[in-house]
Amino acid sequence: MYAVIVTGGKQYSVKVGDSIFVEKLGAEADTEVTFDRVLAVGEEGSVKVGAPVVEGATVTGKVIKNGKGKKLNILTYRPKKGSMVRKGHRQPYTKVEITAING
Repeated sequence: MYAVIVTGGKQYSVKVGDSIFVEKLGAEADTEVTFDRVLAVGEEGSVKVGAPVVEGATVTGKVIKNGKGKKLNILTYRPKKGSMVRKGHRQPYTKVEITAING
């Protein structure tokens, strides 16, 4: 069984046992989190597609950890102006393991 969920403005196709990295959620490690915006639920041979979401479908996951991604170096350079700006950014994330799909 698989499902397509929406969280953090992105869509993820998940199965039970998958570990996904999503935009940071306000949940601590080792807590349960429920995704109720499920766009589609499918099994072998049948698919339920919502308009826009499947009614009554939920996906449950366990928060593994919160962290930050790899550092991105941003360099802005303006030729012939003597101007160069170097910035960095680390995007926060939450690692979630999918435990159940109810649909």
